[in-house]
Amino acid sequence: MSHKFLSKRLDLVNESATIAMAQAAREIASQGHDVISLSLGQPDFDTPDHVKQAAKDALDNGYTNYTPVPGLPEFVDAIIAKFKRDNNLEFTKENIVVSCGAKQSISNLMNALVDPGDEVIIFTPYWVSYFDIVTMVGGVPVCVKAGIESDFKVTPEQLEAAITDKSKVIIFSSPCNPTGSVYSEDELHALAKVIDEKQDLFVISDEIYEYINFGDKHTSIGSFDIMKDQVATVNGMAKGFAMTGWRIGYMGAPAWLAKACSAIQSQVTSGAAAFSQKASAVALSSDMSPTLEMKKAFLRRKQIMIDGLQAIDGIKTNDPQGAFYIFPDVSAFFGKTNGTVTINNSADFAIELLKNAHVATVAGSAFGDNDCIRLSYAAADNQLHEALRRMKAFLSEFK
Repeated sequence: MSHKFLSKRLDLVNESATIAMAQAAREIASQGHDVISLSLGQPDFDTPDHVKQAAKDALDNGYTNYTPVPGLPEFVDAIIAKFKRDNNLEFTKENIVVSCGAKQSISNLMNALVDPGDEVIIFTPYWVSYFDIVTMVGGVPVCVKAGIESDFKVTPEQLEAAITDKSKVIIFSSPCNPTGSVYSEDELHALAKVIDEKQDLFVISDEIYEYINFGDKHTSIGSFDIMKDQVATVNGMAKGFAMTGWRIGYMGAPAWLAKACSAIQSQVTSGAAAFSQKASAVALSSDMSPTLEMKKAFLRRKQIMIDGLQAIDGIKTNDPQGAFYIFPDVSAFFGKTNGTVTINNSADFAIELLKNAHVATVAGSAFGDNDCIRLSYAAADNQLHEALRRMKAFLSEFK
């Protein structure tokens, strides 16, 4: 990307691979093909009716003006109560900042914490935007990679080996996008003990998929006493409440950091939309049964995906315990051909699958692991069955 008027910063930024694949899928669909999209990370459910009603009521009651940068007081109160109820995290209003999506919370934090040359340890596979946000603020990404054999989870020994005198921040998600892996309480505590020995390290814990957890109760790394001054816990409304378009994220962090993030946000977007915050306060504080029903549907769909993928020769998969993704290892197909095309990497795999089987996925290289692809099972059961049938038929041609 070059033009005489563009900043050099643009050379560091890649378009989001998930958005690029969605665009490619739309183009093929526009040619008359029936494309099944397993590429985008959003629930295929509608926002619960009582949450939509809360937004309508807010509009009728005049919530159409600017909001305080850190958030509407009633939403901040709901976030504080939620953190205490669900995460064993004790916060006051000085610790909370509401943003226009969890991605903005992460961007605020990186801008507040990272100077040029600081190293940011990224547990890999990672969500696509971590890497680019780090490079945009001048940080140096240090990718610590865990493969399918370890359920894509970084060990304390790996973390310790990655820490240098330039390490400043650690970022990871649990449940994880793209792998669906969930760190247990014991695994997080073991990581926390490593971090506790390095008082100069700060953790950004991305917990946006918290409510889509099929195993044990969700654990926040910030809930350990040794961690409470070294963690910012990021969450949002998109995934657990099917509110992707409402653009509401939030974080709980030490007061000094929340104040810094609020100052940064005040010069970028200011406060998030008033009616979205009013609706979000209701979502966090009321009936969770729509969220639990979504989780049940995702669990059923996960099994459809695992069964179908395991029936395809050459694909390896684990059993992810959260989110709505599966991240199979497809490297057995690299170097193979069907006589027309040869698959050399995850990008080839994803694009040929889209062009020939009309199934949209995302190359694992976008998430820091070229051996895999990401499949989102936020789609109807019949679409998943058909996508798996097409994949099996297409991949059977490769020798």
